[in-house]
Amino acid sequence: MRLLLAMMKHETNTFSPIPTDLARFRDWALVEGEVVAETFTGTNHPLAAYLDLAREAGAEMVTPIAAEAMPSGPVQAETYETLCGRILDALGTGRFDGAMLDLHGAMVAEGEPDGEGGLLARMRQIAPDLPIAVTLDLHTNLTERMVANCTAMIGYKTYPHVDMYQVGEQIGRILLRTLAGEVAPVMAWGQVPLLAQTLRMGTADAPMGPLQDLTREEERSGALAATVFGGFPLSDIEDAGLSAVVVCDGDAAAAAAARDRLLTAAWAERESFVYQGAPLDQAVAQAKALGQEEADRPVILLDHADNTGSGGTQDTMAVIAEVLRQGLKDVAVAAVWDPGAVAVMAEAGVGAEVTLDLGGKTDMPSIGTPGHPLRLTGRVRTLSDGRWIVRGPMYTGVEASTGPTAVLEVEGLRIVVVSKHHEPWDLGIFTSVGIEPQHCRYLLLKSRIHYRAGFAPLARATVTCDGEGVTTSDNSQLKFEHIRRPMFPLDWNMRP
Repeated sequence: MRLLLAMMKHETNTFSPIPTDLARFRDWALVEGEVVAETFTGTNHPLAAYLDLAREAGAEMVTPIAAEAMPSGPVQAETYETLCGRILDALGTGRFDGAMLDLHGAMVAEGEPDGEGGLLARMRQIAPDLPIAVTLDLHTNLTERMVANCTAMIGYKTYPHVDMYQVGEQIGRILLRTLAGEVAPVMAWGQVPLLAQTLRMGTADAPMGPLQDLTREEERSGALAATVFGGFPLSDIEDAGLSAVVVCDGDAAAAAAARDRLLTAAWAERESFVYQGAPLDQAVAQAKALGQEEADRPVILLDHADNTGSGGTQDTMAVIAEVLRQGLKDVAVAAVWDPGAVAVMAEAGVGAEVTLDLGGKTDMPSIGTPGHPLRLTGRVRTLSDGRWIVRGPMYTGVEASTGPTAVLEVEGLRIVVVSKHHEPWDLGIFTSVGIEPQHCRYLLLKSRIHYRAGFAPLARATVTCDGEGVTTSDNSQLKFEHIRRPMFPLDWNMRP
């Protein structure tokens, strides 16, 4: 048996000004050939599950590439062709019995709004009958072309995504059973015109948690795999929005019926998928009051409009400025992207006092907001190479890197300043630079939901802070040009 195993992942925020070139992938993950197995074996990752299954089956493994980048703007055309080319070239090296792919589902490239569908369609042109299994992110914007050009697909059921290995194993076994003639997968898929907001997709909460419970019920009732995709609302493409796909063994009617049950349940909860915020000063005041109560766990403030894990610039300073204005103390901040500031602090050295213009280096023309640096005077507390191994439940075992990193201590805040974008979902963002987050009074995190993977067990309360950034949950700030209409909640008066 000869299997093709590969990964190509990017969540594209079409409003983000951050360029997505090949270097962007190298900053997170871009390995080829035998290094793929060396890098991902033993991690909590779909590719790790694929590798384990292939070994279990005694298969020959061809691993052309494993590539993933932090969310950012559209993938540059040359970069997209390079990544696809590695997989397509490998496919042309001889006959394969099957392919197991780890994709994202919300990749938008220059000239190709459906990055995953484009790859799969080109694979089918080379190998029309090739059985292909695909794992996708919960934030997939599902397209007909994705479904039409694979054999079976599945998405994560958790957000934060702590079940990546499990879903990889589930869909990989379906592919192996297909090759053995034990099952004949058929898929039914569909969409509803619902642009669900990412802050309302946490699977520890309603409505997404109960919807994922329904997918598990469908699997217990006979479906090989069932998925509700919340979608990625910051990709301005026609197919953005909530969708579902169900895989059954040869029974197309059963798959369609299950799909309809899932989509009906999701549409009934459409208003629950809309985030309702509060003015920034009120949110910070609320967090301050909570932190002044006697407690042995920190209060978390979420600077969610600048979440690099959804394509944010990670350098807007509005929430940090408000925290300073209101005088919160014992605050650890993760993280501000500012390579120039790190260089200044590295030159000054640990213990030195520095004055610098922190953050605000990136203009955001899509929301009409220029960068606003914040002038601060503080002490360089720590310098680091920014490397650590993720020990929490999401991306477990993967080496993370924020590049050269420094900690600036100023007016009761310890601000982690990084040279590479990285969403704070693991305690390592703090512990690698000598901060013990569990002993802080406040944690200010540029994150949405993934922070829960590492930080939820520490928090006594979480307050969402509506700052500035291209991951805003305020749809009035975003100019949608390509999404299909009508679409809820953009067109609020829609009815079933």
